[in-house]
Amino acid sequence: MGSIQGPSAGHTAESSRKVIVAGAQLGPINVDTPREEGMNRMLKLMDDAHQKHAKLIVYPEIAPVTFFPRHILEGDELEQYFEQEVDGDATKLPNLKPLFDRARQYKMDMYLGYAEHATESSEGNHVHYNTAVYYSGAADKVISKYRKVHLPGTFEPYERKDATNQLEKRYFLPGNLGFEAFRAPGLVPGAVNQKSGAKANAPDSLGKGDPIIGMLICNDRRWPESWRPYGLQGAELVLCGYNTTAWAPELIGTNEKTSTPEKAKAEALFHNKLCITYNSYANACFSINVAKCGVEDGKYPLIGGSCIVDCDGEVVVEAQTEDDELIVAEIDLGMCRRGKEKVFAFERHRRTEHYGRIVGQTGVVEPDLL
Repeated sequence: MGSIQGPSAGHTAESSRKVIVAGAQLGPINVDTPREEGMNRMLKLMDDAHQKHAKLIVYPEIAPVTFFPRHILEGDELEQYFEQEVDGDATKLPNLKPLFDRARQYKMDMYLGYAEHATESSEGNHVHYNTAVYYSGAADKVISKYRKVHLPGTFEPYERKDATNQLEKRYFLPGNLGFEAFRAPGLVPGAVNQKSGAKANAPDSLGKGDPIIGMLICNDRRWPESWRPYGLQGAELVLCGYNTTAWAPELIGTNEKTSTPEKAKAEALFHNKLCITYNSYANACFSINVAKCGVEDGKYPLIGGSCIVDCDGEVVVEAQTEDDELIVAEIDLGMCRRGKEKVFAFERHRRTEHYGRIVGQTGVVEPDLL
């Protein structure tokens, strides 16, 4: 397991909004990997983050288990991968409780991705979501939940037996919680709050409250529509875990540029970095992007590329392996003010009267033929 300490991220001299954060990349977790083994690896990464004084740790999408949506599963064989809350409290999830207990011990905040079995009605009917929660060490509870909105792949499996399936549309519903930002208490010192008499959106409180955070999962990061709602809520930090295939020609197609597994992997890594660096810049926010990666079950390659990106779109620190690896950086959320007040001062420059097509239309409608 590797561990990389990144540089300080361009601190502003007057800022007190500095915080050490960590991304906990995971190497392969196979179908036959015991749950206990995966959990111990995740706990080891949290221990390492604590040793480096990290206040926040981010894990990948569906972190504790193999990326099961590539397989055709039914009944108990499928349900074994899902976590069901106890009394509406994610910290009591039996398979994940050790992580919450350790985070509580360290008073560390945590983004954790998992497959959620949710009860949706009084009759006990349940549905499945691809979910991430944010646990606050200061509040000692989960303070936000996010469900993946942009589900990739197909509902039906491919006919070819050797094809790599992506069956999230089969196993999950699209997320129904939207893109709601939230504040993380205690993550930076000296934040202004209501008790001090400060009011949200007042000129003298902008950029001075508890950090504003948003969450995404995997494919969401490719869609600007996922990031902009967070930008419009003043997000300073966006967290995203992912499991992204390095070679699945049936799913994403091929051309001369992606004609081999090596070329396809290079393109996938390029697109990963492209979407997280641009959208961090365009919304003047930092982002922590963390992979589960490597070759699962000896034949399903997932890209690495875990990285922490600053609010100018620059990669601060990036993972160097496709194994368990901790990336750490001290970031300064005070840096976000320049982008939010200058180039991307939304209140001055956005022209919403021209954006109707973005929300009023789903598929492509081409202009009339000449």
